[in-house]
Amino acid sequence: MTNYLTVKLDSSHNRESFTCGKPPLANYLQRQASQDMKRRLSVVYIYPDDINPSTIRGYYSLSNLSITKEFAPEEIRKKIPNSYQSLPCTLLGRLAIAINFRGKGLGEALLADALLRSYHASNVLGSIAVVVDPLDDESNGFYKKYHFIELQYENKMFLPMSTIKKMFS
Repeated sequence: MTNYLTVKLDSSHNRESFTCGKPPLANYLQRQASQDMKRRLSVVYIYPDDINPSTIRGYYSLSNLSITKEFAPEEIRKKIPNSYQSLPCTLLGRLAIAINFRGKGLGEALLADALLRSYHASNVLGSIAVVVDPLDDESNGFYKKYHFIELQYENKMFLPMSTIKKMFS
């Protein structure tokens, strides 16, 4: 079994004190994440502090997504049978680091954790890529650094599962 950095969000985690400098990301964790998990809309994984496990260093959310085949990169589209008009993907919906834990490489660690978890899930339930929807230019630059490809579709970015597999092989 793989050891992930993260665990599923539960009631023992102090969501209210989480602040990351980006209100939509903090508000999501504080007000909506638990409900989304109950409704099975997404799963939220948190990176707990070593000293105080109720403290959240950072988090990310994963869910399913389907993108129209025409928006996928050409090198992916040409390998997909014509019978597929939409492609199953994993959505890395949110990723945030608490302000007091920034500058320690936790963003990269959380991204790696999310990609590994997504790759393992793709072996159980088909997913051709991880898709992100960057909140702002800073987030866009972060994902570009890790080879996410910009899609001409709703500001989303795409990392093929074949690339993720190479990262962990």
